[in-house]
This record gives sequence, C-alpha cells and structure tokens, in this order.
Amino acid sequence: MGHVDIYRAIADPTRRAILDELVDRSGQSLFELCARLVMRHGIDSSRQAISQHLDVLEAAALVRTRREGRSKLHWFVGAPLKAIGERWPIPTDEDTPHPADEGIEK
Repeated sequence: MGHVDIYRAIADPTRRAILDELVDRSGQSLFELCARLVMRHGIDSSRQAISQHLDVLEAAALVRTRREGRSKLHWFVGAPLKAIGERWPIPTDEDTPHPADEGIEK
C-alpha cells in the first residue's frame, strides 16, 4: 500500500477506535480486535473491513504486525504521532496569550 498520510489514517473513527484498542491491549489478533470493537465501540464491521483499516494504519507506520503461527498480531506505534506534537507544540499556560492581553477585539 506504500506510504499513507498519517492525518488520513487517523481521520477515520473506526481506525481511531482500533488504535484505542491496541493502546489498551497490545498484540491483538484480528479476531480479538473485531470482538473488542463490537463490545466496546459498537463497531460491527466485517473482519475484511477491519483488516483493510489495519493495512492503512500499518502503511502509516501507526501499527506494526507479527505473524505467530496462523495469527497475525498487531501493536500500536506512537512515534508518528509524536511528529504532530513537534510540528504544533502545545504551549504551556504562561506562553498562551490571552485575548485581553493582546487587545484583540472579540
């Protein structure tokens, strides 16, 4: 699938739910992920659809996989998200200008 834009990868709510589940519990199989998505998020997509979402996340380097026997296990990788925080850092309170301080009209 090649390189996938990280923003496109996380734009989809199902893909964000998959990442939530992998953060909560690493090394899940497709079968486990599908069960947890139904139970915890009410996402009742086909295994094929979830597999395609996982492919997108893997192409964006947000998920890594490893085969174990007949299963393919999935892990969350946070490093690509760190780049977002570095591009748009979250200022500390003292760095945040307040509109009143700047004389900005509302």
